[in-house]
Amino acid sequence: MREILILAGEASGDRHGAMLAERLQALRPGVPLSGTGGARMRAAGVEMLEEHEGVVGFVEVLKHIPSHYRLLRRLTARLATGRVGLVICIDYPGFNMRVAAAAAAQGVPVLYYITPQVWAWRAGRLKQMAKVITKAAVILPFEEALLRGAGVDATFVGHPLLDRAQALPTPAEARARLGLPASGEILALFPGSRAQEIRRHLHEFLAVANELTRRRPGLQVVLSVAPTIDLRDNDVPVPLIRSASFEVLRAADVALCKSGTTTLEAAVAGTPCAIVYRTSAISYAIARHLVKIEHIGLLNIVAGRRLAPEFVQDAFRTQPVADALEELFAPEGAARRAMLEGLADVRARLGTPGASLRVAEMAAGIVS
Repeated sequence: MREILILAGEASGDRHGAMLAERLQALRPGVPLSGTGGARMRAAGVEMLEEHEGVVGFVEVLKHIPSHYRLLRRLTARLATGRVGLVICIDYPGFNMRVAAAAAAQGVPVLYYITPQVWAWRAGRLKQMAKVITKAAVILPFEEALLRGAGVDATFVGHPLLDRAQALPTPAEARARLGLPASGEILALFPGSRAQEIRRHLHEFLAVANELTRRRPGLQVVLSVAPTIDLRDNDVPVPLIRSASFEVLRAADVALCKSGTTTLEAAVAGTPCAIVYRTSAISYAIARHLVKIEHIGLLNIVAGRRLAPEFVQDAFRTQPVADALEELFAPEGAARRAMLEGLADVRARLGTPGASLRVAEMAAGIVS
């Protein structure tokens, strides 16, 4: 039996890759799985060819180019041996599209799970995607029609977050599990899952928390830490909670989220939030010319409107962010009610649970 090569490049991809690996092993017991990713994929039985952390930003990516090319050469050589029956790319398009092209050149089918966000930027990738992708499993509702219109065999499989959220705790249960106070307000901070994001965001996140604590005596602040981040309890003045993002969101009244998948987690959990992001000045200047969407937060993109307030680059300042979050605490306030209704709508748009199983079934139908 030929192996399936699963390629993930960051924390979220590692999580999705691990869930997919578990489903594949149930459908195809004994199937050899290898790939790139992290600890979760390794624990799920994937032979790790390389573990690495994803990077974002145009300038930030440059210093990782040599290591990416070394890995690309290793994977290309592996594809040439004939031992690989299927490549599954998970997100991380800057690297994975190159591997997909190498696989297509060797006649190895490619299943792309969580496809490049061509609706945001680099729409020119659609032509290449049609050439190198055998099947695409898309996770946002509007992506299927977009990709099919460009000649990509795409299927909306639902968002994999829903697989993790089938048995969400109540707020009271979440607080009890995490050892948090049963009463009182809680603000959750989600500064990012990459080291570079922590460097750019953490200080300002804590400044916002300090301001809200000054305004709202008794406010409890917690910081959610991704498994990829090396933060210790004495590094920050608030409690750290590791690898429990959904529980943290369910326990919290309001969240401050770095732009990304966490904003959709907030929608699934039903937690009002504000969205922020900051990158290098050069990367931001380039992005302003290339990115063609009105909103930066996935939550707002799926909603099709500015549901959650966004603060990007220089707009990410303590007072305005604190003002926006404070409006969301009032239980009967108009801002909170409107956001809760909008979050429920976003969750409904994400499909139904079972994305990982659907993708595994696709893979099992392709691999020989």
